Amino acid sequence: MTVPLAATEYGDGKPVAILHGLFGAGRNWTGIARSLASSYRVVVFDLRNHGASPWAETMAYADMAEDVRAAMSARGYPRYALVGHSMGGKVAMLAALLGGGAVERVAVVDIAPVAYPIGFAPYLQAMRGLDLGAITRRGDADARLAASVPDAGERGFLLQNLVLGDGAARWQLNLAALEAAMAGLHDFPALPPGTTYDGPALFVAGGKSGYLRPEHEAAVRMLFPNAVVARIETAGHWVHIEQPFPFLALLTEFLAG
Repeated sequence: MTVPLAATEYGDGKPVAILHGLFGAGRNWTGIARSLASSYRVVVFDLRNHGASPWAETMAYADMAEDVRAAMSARGYPRYALVGHSMGGKVAMLAALLGGGAVERVAVVDIAPVAYPIGFAPYLQAMRGLDLGAITRRGDADARLAASVPDAGERGFLLQNLVLGDGAARWQLNLAALEAAMAGLHDFPALPPGTTYDGPALFVAGGKSGYLRPEHEAAVRMLFPNAVVARIETAGHWVHIEQPFPFLALLTEFLAG
């Protein structure tokens, strides 16, 4: 069953869909979306179990790719470009590989079609263990998470998902579903032999990140034979936030074809 994804749309022109990463939401891409809006119709999605989108029990990449296809089709876009970061990059890859030609071109940000060591369990456990009934201010939650998530920037990112209002705090994230799906989210789905995406593909790596390393490029080109791999050496995993101007230059050139 597909999930009707929440989205924010900008601009006019050829359609471009943007997919955020794990623990994120479409709002993380607002700056990039607004920059592209002068030339494109930009659709920035919240993936299932994130942001304002509905919750679902499953988080399989095939399900998330189908959510995106259905959401774009419902908007009248049978063909579109896809941009995805991290988890959203894996969704974008699978949508391109299995999308039957719906994806005109795909840009993948700091992720590869490979399995990664399972992480983030301490974050999920800390978030699920937070006594929301005792939280009245974001600062309360920040202080209570500090022992488990010592990096202030990472805590701030996670706490974007905490909603305060109506006398109670709640998480927008479906933490139980994320925890149950974590092994699959760190993997990449097995595909029928010979599956490739032969359209234009851009892979952008952060030079300070370990998610898209030179040794991953063989796996990239096996599935995306026309891939171009670009590296922004001064960026970490959050390439589009840490180095927005060089990232935007790469992306706009790629989208223009």
